[in-house]
Amino acid sequence: MTTSNGPSRTDFTTGEGLRALLLRLHRGGPRAWRTDAEAAALMHYAAEKYAPLARKHGLDAWEAASAAFEVMRTPATRKADDPWAVVTRAVQVTCIAEERGNGLLCSPHQARRVQFSVFHDAERFSDRENPLTDFHPSFHHRDHSDPDSAEEAEPIPESAAASSAVEDTIALFTMLGWPPHTARGAIEYVCERLARAGSRHTAFEALRRDKSARALLDLPAPSWHGLLRTVLGNPEPAYTGTSLGRGVLLRLLIGEPLRVLLRDDDLVLTITVAAPSSPSGGEGRG
Repeated sequence: MTTSNGPSRTDFTTGEGLRALLLRLHRGGPRAWRTDAEAAALMHYAAEKYAPLARKHGLDAWEAASAAFEVMRTPATRKADDPWAVVTRAVQVTCIAEERGNGLLCSPHQARRVQFSVFHDAERFSDRENPLTDFHPSFHHRDHSDPDSAEEAEPIPESAAASSAVEDTIALFTMLGWPPHTARGAIEYVCERLARAGSRHTAFEALRRDKSARALLDLPAPSWHGLLRTVLGNPEPAYTGTSLGRGVLLRLLIGEPLRVLLRDDDLVLTITVAAPSSPSGGEGRG
């Protein structure tokens, strides 16, 4: 195939120009991307366009360009109303997965899955101010035959109650239409951030702005925000002391059983409407 060395025939910086070039490259066959001068110019443009996004996630500009190349070859991009919007979103998600994969010491493909993405980044013993051996229970040993340590060996009720509350929250969302893997991944992620933050209000504000978590969990904005308000409670001062302000986790921890929550019509409606598979919860993805 003859290499095009003349001036650019299409303005691929626009949506329609990109579509026209992608259609021509698709019709040119597998070798067109290697031999067409406009294809090379397009990839240089993509590397420059997505360089800031790549740097934000600790990647090289050409890693972002590589992600752009992969999505540009798909039929969905050629047929999209705005091809550049599809490419940009795909590059963003790929950069997030690459960053999470580097932090989790796993492949980007695994980092995209909910069961892996909910974990925190790997930490070295030296990363914390206090040695890990001082506070992590995995490094603590008690001689259970010693009467003096028998009391310390008893399980902590608060820990058991918290674990039970988390499982009941997951069960509640699953019963009300949330996919089990999505419910577990999202709620465990929220609980982990809550434990780090130390307060519901701080955790709510941090999670509300956590777009990377929402992208990896593949949740639309209404579903994500509905889950946060339901699990952690509505942070508005007007709801302080009410069921809406307490949230499901706190209500379970203070002794309200699951059957009582299921009789709360407002709560049931909120969770059901926010489910990703429902028409209301499925809008606003982005």
